[in-house]
Amino acid sequence: EHYILESLKWAGIEIDEGPVQGGAFGPYRQSERKTIYKKFADQLISEGKAYYAFDSEEELEAMRNSLKAQGSSSLQYDHRSRGRMNNSLNLTEQQIADKLGSVPYVIRFKVEPGKNIILDDLIRGVVQFDSGQLDDKVLMKSDGMPTYHLANVVDDYLMKITHVIRGEEWLPSAPLHVLLYEAFGWNQVMPRFAHLPLLMRPDGNGKLSKRDADQHGFPIFPLNWKDPATGEIAKGYSESGYLPEAMINFLAFLGWNPGTAQELFSMDELIQAFSIERIGKAGAKFDILKAQWYNQQYLKNKSTEELSGYLLNILKSAGINCSEEKARLIAEAMRDRITFPADLWSQAKFYHHTPDDYDWSIVEKKWSPVAHEFLIRYSKSLGELKSIYKEEAQILLEKTCAEINCKPGQVLQLLRIALTGAGAGPDLMLSIQILGNSESADRVSAAAEKFKAYQAK
Repeated sequence: EHYILESLKWAGIEIDEGPVQGGAFGPYRQSERKTIYKKFADQLISEGKAYYAFDSEEELEAMRNSLKAQGSSSLQYDHRSRGRMNNSLNLTEQQIADKLGSVPYVIRFKVEPGKNIILDDLIRGVVQFDSGQLDDKVLMKSDGMPTYHLANVVDDYLMKITHVIRGEEWLPSAPLHVLLYEAFGWNQVMPRFAHLPLLMRPDGNGKLSKRDADQHGFPIFPLNWKDPATGEIAKGYSESGYLPEAMINFLAFLGWNPGTAQELFSMDELIQAFSIERIGKAGAKFDILKAQWYNQQYLKNKSTEELSGYLLNILKSAGINCSEEKARLIAEAMRDRITFPADLWSQAKFYHHTPDDYDWSIVEKKWSPVAHEFLIRYSKSLGELKSIYKEEAQILLEKTCAEINCKPGQVLQLLRIALTGAGAGPDLMLSIQILGNSESADRVSAAAEKFKAYQAK
């Protein structure tokens, strides 16, 4: 329960009423509503719409084996098999009374055959079921707790629920719930049902599972989840660097669309745009790359202060000192290149540490005596300055190229590698400004000699 509440809080989903907030329809924990469910279960029994079943596991297994031996197409506890079972339909009042005080029992709903059950689902349309194909579901278990079937119907009625929106795997249970509403005489206030499409694997074949998430390397829980049975920890979206607003946007679009080209929605915009009519019937493919795209968009739209705040927290954990101004500049330089907040560190470590290795394959292609001369001159000019801004770094680049009669394209990538170790990255002139003229000069000068030595081998 705590995990669910924390997950909703992280996602920005506000709870109107519940076990913590309170409300007019409590209590909100089913474990605290057992007497309520018992009252309604007893009502069904007294009206002959439900019955006590005292069958042991051995008796149930014997029933299934008998039906199987007879070649029956149904091995369930229903109108065809209940007449031979150990239940209150086949016992005297005295026998029932004796067993109620001494034998474990469940309460089953008595489904009568010959009824055509019609459900007008808001997504599936009109769906029809034959009551003769339904089994007599357990409503109350032997420990006194209700099953989902009884609890959800009673709770929804008492809490005045108008719409039940759930996964399509619950569609086979819908006719039973319709029969329960009718059995209680609640037909006129029965909620509208909408059975959502399933979330499918990334390849579209089969329902999404935790195993699929593990195999494809993406999280499936909102927050880190520790399995109480095994102690195994499954990583959450929060700990993986996904923003709650990005995840809400991504999840909203699984099986639904607004009918427009707009893809980025705030929570309030989603509330305004959402309509059940635009939910599709087909399963929705869980495309984690789309989730990452949403994360990129929301990160890109964060303020510089928010992005630099992420970075400063990461650096603090790593024991690295960084000024707020430098963090702001790094955030701006990396804004369009990151998918997760952690990328502000993992993809930009060169701002804090001098590269200890270089992309030698590019060095080999780009090095030349002219390029070497450029690096030496450029580093010398940088070192003579008191400070440097990206505009000045660009002017100095063009001036140095003109002095030795080369084009910027001949030396830019080699300059980048000298400063960052890699052949691609954020704006190079801004990176020079962030590193500062002295640090940039030292890196370029040292790299120039290493590049020359490497070529001489």
